[in-house]
Amino acid sequence: MRISRRSDVSPFIVMDVMEAARQRELAGHSVIHMEVGQPGTGAPAGAIAHLAAQMAGDPLGYTVALGRPDLRERIARLYQDWYGLDISPERIVVTAGSSAGFLLAFSMLFDAGDRVAVGEPGYPSYRNILSALSLEPVGIQTRAENRFQPSPAEVAATPDIAGFLVASPANPTGTMLGRDQLAGLIEHCAARDIAFISDEIYHGLHYGDRAVSALEISDDVVVINSFSKYFSMTGWRIGWMVVPESHVRQVERLAQNMFICAPHASQITALAAMDCQAELSENLEVYRTNRELMLRGLPKAGFDRIALPDGAFYVYADVSDLTDDSQKLAREILLGAGVSVTPGLDFDPLRGGRSLRFSYARSTDDIVEGLERLRVFMAARE
Repeated sequence: MRISRRSDVSPFIVMDVMEAARQRELAGHSVIHMEVGQPGTGAPAGAIAHLAAQMAGDPLGYTVALGRPDLRERIARLYQDWYGLDISPERIVVTAGSSAGFLLAFSMLFDAGDRVAVGEPGYPSYRNILSALSLEPVGIQTRAENRFQPSPAEVAATPDIAGFLVASPANPTGTMLGRDQLAGLIEHCAARDIAFISDEIYHGLHYGDRAVSALEISDDVVVINSFSKYFSMTGWRIGWMVVPESHVRQVERLAQNMFICAPHASQITALAAMDCQAELSENLEVYRTNRELMLRGLPKAGFDRIALPDGAFYVYADVSDLTDDSQKLAREILLGAGVSVTPGLDFDPLRGGRSLRFSYARSTDDIVEGLERLRVFMAARE
């Protein structure tokens, strides 16, 4: 059977790292997971209880393609609560996770062959989904002095682009764009008819000033968000988009044909999760504690060149003084320390051989143990 050229995308390296860690555990070894951006907690207990009650009398058939109206209305209320914005529920599209949101956004906005700019380091699936849709991802090599966030000048130096995607807080760095920085990027794109997509899946996970939504600056943007991170619902595959009013019917037709609807059980759970504030706040405090532990503990293990994370639950470290092969170093750390970390090549194909990403999304006990293992292993490695 033939295989398409567009399906020849790069692997999602962190998934391969997860599998290697799983194999070590199956062989009887203890592994501390710092590789994956997955909360150590599950969906809020109140949300799971709500789903169980609903399942007793509801067959959970298809919903409309745009998502349950009550969930869309509740998401609209979140924009009022978090940002003081009056967003119409009609503009909200419930998706099967943010991945479905990217598929829908890219399909809605771009034609085959269009060039779409993404900052590097950045989430690898941006590039790979674009490539699978016969679009051309164009990497913008962001700089440490800008905390690995793109600038309007860097976007301007990237010719012939139809779209630009930004993330704040970002994966893998956890850094955020301030309001003026974000506005500058949006205004630059608007003046040149460049579609602007804002990945906001780590909103709610911040440790100082809150993240700014692109919707606070313009309605002529596409925002993608998810219940995976702040709401701790990774495997439920549920997220949402906010699109301009003029694009609602377009994305609805795509969603009808690509997905029919997001998983109904996940929609019910997500609706209830949004009102489990006490549990969600407790999770955030765990991440806050873990972040402080990482910022103190990683330098003691020799990882002292880091971008200070404003949000999310990652630390991105420059390890160029240790290696130019981050995959090899990550493998050494897994086998020698029993700590699973992600090589930077997942996020930056050109420079990622000299970087590692550490996640602090797990329990505090795991973070303490993982940092001690790293310290001991790296000291012996010298």
